[in-house]
Amino acid sequence: MRIRPLQPEDVLAAREPADAALGPPPSLDPAAAETYWAVRFERLVGTDPGGCWGAEDDDGRIVGTALALVRDGVWALAFLAVHPDVQAQGIGRRLLDATLEHAEGARAALIASSTDPKAMRRYARAGFDLRPCVAAGGTLDRSALPAGLRSRQTDDLSVAETLGREVRGGAYDPDDFGLYLQSGWIGLRCGDDGFALANDGRVSILVARDEATATDLLWSALATARNGGNGGNGDADFITAGQDWAIQTVLEAGLALSPDGPIFTRGEVGPLRPWIPAGSFL
Repeated sequence: MRIRPLQPEDVLAAREPADAALGPPPSLDPAAAETYWAVRFERLVGTDPGGCWGAEDDDGRIVGTALALVRDGVWALAFLAVHPDVQAQGIGRRLLDATLEHAEGARAALIASSTDPKAMRRYARAGFDLRPCVAAGGTLDRSALPAGLRSRQTDDLSVAETLGREVRGGAYDPDDFGLYLQSGWIGLRCGDDGFALANDGRVSILVARDEATATDLLWSALATARNGGNGGNGDADFITAGQDWAIQTVLEAGLALSPDGPIFTRGEVGPLRPWIPAGSFL
C-alpha cells in the first residue's frame, strides 16, 4: 500500500472510497453533488497540494482519500475515507499522518468527525480534544418561522474573513464558499455580523458575532426548505455543546435532536461560538 499525493486527474478515483464507505452524499441534486465534489477536489489540490493524499493499492486503485487545508493559520481536515475492503489496516492513520504534515506551523487544527469509533479514536490519539455535538433534523414547522428576519440572500461572503478570525481563530477564504454557491447553495448575510450557507433547509455553515444574529441566520437558513426535494425538512449538523441558542431554535422549528459526530480541536482555536461548521471547510 502506497500513500501518495493526489493529482488533478485523480478526482474520480479519489471519490470511490467515499462512496463505498459513506454512501452517496445527502443531496437534493446528485448532479450538483458531483459538481461540488469535483470543484472542491480541484481547488484543494490546487491550493493545498500538501494536504491532499491517496492510498493506492498494488493494482493502482485508490482505496483511501484524505483532503486537508490551511487557511490563515488554521488547519482543517476536509475529508477522510477508506474503502471498507481495506479498513482496519492502519490506512486511515497513515492518511491522517500525511495530512498533518501540512499542519506544520499552523496555530490550530479542526476536524469534524463521523460517529465511527475508529475515526474518533484516531483523532483523539493524534492529540486532538473532543467537543461533543448533536444534529437536528425533521420536518420544519413553518408556522414557527418568526417575522421580520434580517438576514438576506447574497453572493457576497467577504465578512467570512473578519468573522472567521473572531470566532474560529483564523479567517475563512470566501472563495472556498464560492464552491457551494456554484453547486446551488444560498449565501445568507446579516449585515456585517454573520453569514451562513443553506440549501433547501440544510445548514452547512453559520458564523456570527452574537447569538441574536446567529439565531436570525439559523431561522433564515431553515426557511429555505421547500415542500419538494428535501420534503420541507430542516437539517443542521455539528451543533457543539454550549450553543443553546441553536438548540432552542431547532426545537422551536419542530426538529428533533440526535447524537452527532464530535468536533476535534487542537491548538489556539477561537471561541467557536456562535458557530455551526461546514464539514468540508470548518
